[in-house]
Amino acid sequence: MKRALMVLLLACSAFAQTAPPAPATPREAKVPQPVERTLANGLRVIVIPKHDIPLVAARLTVRTGAAADPNSRAGVASLAATVLTKGTKTRSAEQIARGVEALGATLESGAGYDSSIVDLSVMSPNFAKAMEFMADTARNATFAREEVERERQQALDELQLTLREPRSLANVVMSRLLYADAPYGQNVAGTPASLAAIKREDLAKYHATYYRPNNAILVIGGDIKPEAAFALAEKLFGSWQRGTVSKAAVKQTKALTPRVVVVDLPEAGQAAVVIGRQGIRRTDATYLPALVTNSVFGGGYSSRLNQEIRIKRGLSYGAGSSFSPRAEVGPFTAATQTKNESAAEVAGIIISEMGRLGSGPIADAELTPRKAVLIGGFAQSLERSAGLVDEVSELALYGIPLTEINRYISGVQNVTAADVQKFSQSTLSGRDVSVVVVGDAKAFIEPLRAQYKDVEVIPIDELDVASPTLRVRKAKR
Repeated sequence: MKRALMVLLLACSAFAQTAPPAPATPREAKVPQPVERTLANGLRVIVIPKHDIPLVAARLTVRTGAAADPNSRAGVASLAATVLTKGTKTRSAEQIARGVEALGATLESGAGYDSSIVDLSVMSPNFAKAMEFMADTARNATFAREEVERERQQALDELQLTLREPRSLANVVMSRLLYADAPYGQNVAGTPASLAAIKREDLAKYHATYYRPNNAILVIGGDIKPEAAFALAEKLFGSWQRGTVSKAAVKQTKALTPRVVVVDLPEAGQAAVVIGRQGIRRTDATYLPALVTNSVFGGGYSSRLNQEIRIKRGLSYGAGSSFSPRAEVGPFTAATQTKNESAAEVAGIIISEMGRLGSGPIADAELTPRKAVLIGGFAQSLERSAGLVDEVSELALYGIPLTEINRYISGVQNVTAADVQKFSQSTLSGRDVSVVVVGDAKAFIEPLRAQYKDVEVIPIDELDVASPTLRVRKAKR
């Protein structure tokens, strides 16, 4: 019995020490060639046939999002997109919900900084009928007052939770540090004050101004022939009236003076730590090097950041980072959540690792698996009609040739260790980063001040995320 147990332990030990097999040589994705036409009213229609399963997905992308929100009305794009499916000139919210459900379809809408979208997914036999609901909501939303009030209240409830949850709040604060009062500094979902100020007429005006065919892209992917898709698009969207749409100018913000901000949330059981700086545009030539660099640094369980913070030191359940490339320069953030007492230590580790990434070459044994993660995730997304539509819609939104979808895998493969090091030196290295820590300040403020010269402490009751200063304006006596 003892001998058998010893053999088992030795076998387990040998298995634990065995390195995982190297990733196989990736194969380039072969996405069917997209076919496109532009309707007379200016709507760009793109179709990607994919007949392996009887599913079709569609996305209508309006090329305007939260970046067009007025400063005093942050949340207009998001709230307008939410209410979009809650009633039209001929259908109530309940009729839309029941009709979509009866077709076994999903119909969703939302907004980001650069765009507003309506997504549809359904079995191919029901696609034409389901598309009637998409077209109706996109074109004919009425923004009934009772629906606006219902969705506003729900948005306020969700926002109140966001502004009390350390990590979510830290991300909102970081946007202000990186972009101040520029559009990317505003929270897409708005603030309690801005949501309360939005009127039903604001949503209707936003919709009438920006939801126009000459400001939109319709991408259809899945089990449908291009000619049938174009005919359906013409039938449902051909009479949509074009409008005079001025492109919402995103005021570009130069890199601001880095700040270290602590939001004192005494009841927080843990502290959220976010390190940030401005990153890249979606159209930048460094897009793929940025993705590979992030994969090495903080893009998954085996990334450097997670290795240092979770695996080696046990300071968090997980740490990660991401670039958010946009029409203009989007943010780069690295974040984790840790016990309050280790917040200062974790902030120092993140910044140190950012600098280390550009200080020396990366071994192939580290780089190859991290590229494989990107390639695998991309290939997996293309297996779904919705994933394929998502990828093509992004290319179309940012004016990138659609053929780039078939160059992604080779592009990632061609990023070298030298490319990662060069990109890291230019974009991540140095201490010109902003730091946000949200948590019980008394547990970490002194070690944090020992690391950073100027630390701003803002009690949660004095925080105003609507202001670039992040502080509630004091009434004049």
